[in-house]
Amino acid sequence: MPTPIKGAARSGAAVTKSGAVSYVKFSDKLTASITDIAKIIEQHKEMIDSIQEVAIELTSSIGSLHALTVKYARTANQILDVLLPILKNLPVVPKNVMQLLVNLESLTQKIIDNETATAKTITDVNSGLKTGDANKLKAHAGQLKEVTRAITSIIPKA
Repeated sequence: MPTPIKGAARSGAAVTKSGAVSYVKFSDKLTASITDIAKIIEQHKEMIDSIQEVAIELTSSIGSLHALTVKYARTANQILDVLLPILKNLPVVPKNVMQLLVNLESLTQKIIDNETATAKTITDVNSGLKTGDANKLKAHAGQLKEVTRAITSIIPKA
């Protein structure tokens, strides 16, 4: 045992009756901390698992909603591709209606253009949630933010 230094009884150290300095070992503190963390996780296990399950369902729902949106965006885009050239030559179509249709065509095209990246991100996030792969989730957090930005930019301002 190391020789105690006079006046060494500071925070975390105590002098015994025999004059020797006793101390708390780092390993004991770490073990206690790890035990506390394990208890906290066990106490909140149900909540943690529920959050994971909700996140999985949310990504599945978003994936389905995305597939539906792309399907109808493609249909609308095909119709507009045929109608716009015809309507541009008709003088009876008001300019504001024509602009609305042009904006709609642009909107549907943006949805279609973002389809691949959005679908991949949703699939990868869902996979990370199902496998409990935190690194995969971290890697796709930025991509998910980008998908959110892309969707937000498409949403018309009220």
